[in-house]
Amino acid sequence: MDLFQELILEHSKRPQHAGLREPFEAEVHHVNPTCGDEVTMRIHVVDTADGPLVEDISYDALGCSISMASTSILAEESIGRPLSEVLVTFEAMKAMLTSKGEDPGDEDVIGDGVALAGVGKYPARVKCALLGWMAFTDALHQSGRGNATVTTTEPEIEPLKIVEGTS
Repeated sequence: MDLFQELILEHSKRPQHAGLREPFEAEVHHVNPTCGDEVTMRIHVVDTADGPLVEDISYDALGCSISMASTSILAEESIGRPLSEVLVTFEAMKAMLTSKGEDPGDEDVIGDGVALAGVGKYPARVKCALLGWMAFTDALHQSGRGNATVTTTEPEIEPLKIVEGTS
């Protein structure tokens, strides 16, 4: 087993920051209809003198090891960081995962997310890896911070089924 496989296994077996917590501004529930993975996510973003800061991401997830690991990596790489940096990380993850294996990812930008670089070679698994990230961006929109999203020219992926937020 290589280091990346071990990272995915570690994050899926011991997900970081799992469990729903308060306070939060938005809660969303996303389901991947192709495999049954699901995540309920809460976000807490605070305003600071330097701009919005991701104070907390909490979640309850059920799914395959790729989905669980990717959501854990999202929380680990995002909590305590400026929202603008987290959005750059999201765009880099999305670009890597939708590149069909062409983009190896930049560890300086996505941290442990580089462990998921090989997922791009398996289109059916891309949705698994992006489930938590798409839930995060949906929660941003629901919290009123959706205007903070980053615009890219990366290829679009088929949208996941979104279940109404519960907040």
